[in-house]
Amino acid sequence: MKIKSIIYSVVALAFSVSSCASQNFQQSINAAKDAVNSATSATTGGGALSNDDVINGLKEALTIGTNSSTAFASKLDGFYKNPMLFIAFPSEAQKVKDWALKMGMKSQVDQFEMTLNRAAEEASKDAATVFVNAVKGMSIGDGFAILKGADNAATNYLIEKTSAELKIKFTPIVQAAIDKVELTKYWNPIINGYNKVPFVQKQNPDLTAYVTDKAMEGLFKLIAQEELKIRKDPVAQVTDLLKRVFGSVMK
Repeated sequence: MKIKSIIYSVVALAFSVSSCASQNFQQSINAAKDAVNSATSATTGGGALSNDDVINGLKEALTIGTNSSTAFASKLDGFYKNPMLFIAFPSEAQKVKDWALKMGMKSQVDQFEMTLNRAAEEASKDAATVFVNAVKGMSIGDGFAILKGADNAATNYLIEKTSAELKIKFTPIVQAAIDKVELTKYWNPIINGYNKVPFVQKQNPDLTAYVTDKAMEGLFKLIAQEELKIRKDPVAQVTDLLKRVFGSVMK
């Protein structure tokens, strides 16, 4: 009933314009616009977004993105057969890989690289809680700056503000995953053989740190992809808050 009365008022105002004196013409137009805006707001449940609304929307988007990303990455071959996430032989130990291949140890190298990725996949199973807690604990000052920023602005903010703490909390999860998939069993024959070669500089890369860094890097890439979906695709805006916050940018 309220909306109908507003619309009737708009119509009445429109008719009154023709009979108004010229000095009242603009006032009548402005009143009609205000009435239309009021009617639109009443029918759509709209209203100006507050900074808190935007911040909560950004955190909800990152939470959804994190859950989706960790679920994808933790599947079999989530890292291993995904070119974007694949964890290769440590670059600082490239000489070790080259030596092993020359020695006919290609199968051992391939097995080691596969197990590197299996460790990341295994660690990702327990990553969601760590990442979601980091999202919830983020302190965001200007939500609008992130909302109107680049398509991965929220993910970049998460990386900037939480990476150090995430690494500390994620490292033991990765170590447990490394132990579970027996990564060192495939690494030791390669590195021990190389280190026995006369005059070579001994190598001993920190595999736990390496897998932790690469796993986090991969998960952040996936979270950025999920953020992009939510920003660009209304179908991905699966809650009312996401529709309000990100729908406002799409218009």
